[in-house]
Amino acid sequence: MYGNLLFMSVEETRGRIDCGTQGASGTVNPDRFPGVRVFDISDISHPVRVAAVQTCRGSHTHSLVTSENEPENVYVYVSGTSSVRSAQELAGCANTAATDPATSLWRIDVIRVPLAAPQNAAVVSNPRLFTDSTTGAINGLQNTPPTPQHPSGTNWSPSPVTSQCHDITSYPEIGLAAGACAGNGILIDISDPTNPKRLDAVSDPNYAYWHSATFNNDGTKVIFTDEWGGGSGARCRSTDLPSWGANSIYDIVDGKLVFRSYYKLPAPQTTMENCVAHNGSLVPIPGRDVMVQAWYQGGLSVFDFTDSSNPKEIAFFDRGPVSGTSLVTGGFWSAYWYNGHVYGNEIARGFDAFKLKPSQFLSQAEINAAEAVKLGGFNPQNQPKLTPGLSLSATAQARCVGTSAYVAVTAVNNGTVPANVTLSSPYGSKTVADVAPGKQAYQSFNTRTRQLAAGTANVTGTATIGGQVTASHDAAYAAISCG
Repeated sequence: MYGNLLFMSVEETRGRIDCGTQGASGTVNPDRFPGVRVFDISDISHPVRVAAVQTCRGSHTHSLVTSENEPENVYVYVSGTSSVRSAQELAGCANTAATDPATSLWRIDVIRVPLAAPQNAAVVSNPRLFTDSTTGAINGLQNTPPTPQHPSGTNWSPSPVTSQCHDITSYPEIGLAAGACAGNGILIDISDPTNPKRLDAVSDPNYAYWHSATFNNDGTKVIFTDEWGGGSGARCRSTDLPSWGANSIYDIVDGKLVFRSYYKLPAPQTTMENCVAHNGSLVPIPGRDVMVQAWYQGGLSVFDFTDSSNPKEIAFFDRGPVSGTSLVTGGFWSAYWYNGHVYGNEIARGFDAFKLKPSQFLSQAEINAAEAVKLGGFNPQNQPKLTPGLSLSATAQARCVGTSAYVAVTAVNNGTVPANVTLSSPYGSKTVADVAPGKQAYQSFNTRTRQLAAGTANVTGTATIGGQVTASHDAAYAAISCG
């Protein structure tokens, strides 16, 4: 989503321009629609389709890209992984070799959406992100698997051949994107959204399918995932190496990707559980790089990769196999942190919401600080800068001291750094400097009256967490009569 616009990928050849349910049969069908649909959801109960942009390979996933230089537009980077459509169905499509400069393979599609006129959304470029800079060959990255078989001795599944990307994660605030592109991981300069440029590409002989990517909040690291087995196989057994079906962690150094380590779910799973690295997001704990991730029936894993070379699991959830007798596809397809909770999409058993619990690896103050980070919305493949928050709690109470009414205001610093706290009421204010984490600021205000009406006090705190942050909370107090 972006504002009141909703974007929907369509890759199935059964998709229709009119959104009908009857399908679209035949090799060539003028009613077929693979591409990206655009809806206006200003009235959430009555969404209206405003555009339908056709592409030659459909859209398996798409990523939003914005630019401060073009606030009037939003861009959609389309990763199509389907077969190429006939030119008789969509003009310009070509299922041809890399020697044909017009081939629909080895590229992504870029759609520009004018925010004032989204009905005019259209493809504006087809960047060749896999081009060999020396030879000019558009199929310049990994074109065949690195070995005849996967290192496990099994057939490659899927095949690590780079003719498209599976996922592209954009991070507009740092001008970068990371592409997980089947046979390669790539780093992309998106400062010009219409003409993205590849900065670097990496490969790995252990990787069956570069599936998704996540930056750390500083934009100095990228985590790539390998969906070995396509998500349907048991790939977290005790016999599977930590480098198979795992994450790889790269530092970004002078615009290049530098490998540091692998991270894989540390608890071995059974042969009855499909399990491999899949979708996740950052958990905004100040001063640390932490991610929550889905591993299908392996459950959820929360891990710290602050030290890129030594990632460690700090929390987990594992419900166990769907079946104890056979491999039944299930488990968490995704896990995303959003405004204090982790939301997990479980294929076979529904939707779950989680909260983190304090432990020897994660303090309550750190959890409080993460919960103070609030987002108005979240698109996992359009990564936002997570601004640290200040976690304060506030209470106010009316009380009598003799025949005078007082308003007692208390603030507790639930965060991880000292804060300056101002306590305010209609009867005065007081600032307390450097309130330590876990400590409180307190002031009792004399109202100089016997009869006090109900009212509201305010607590405002400021702290330095990668820059100055502010939090403000109101606290109500009841009416009171003091003789």
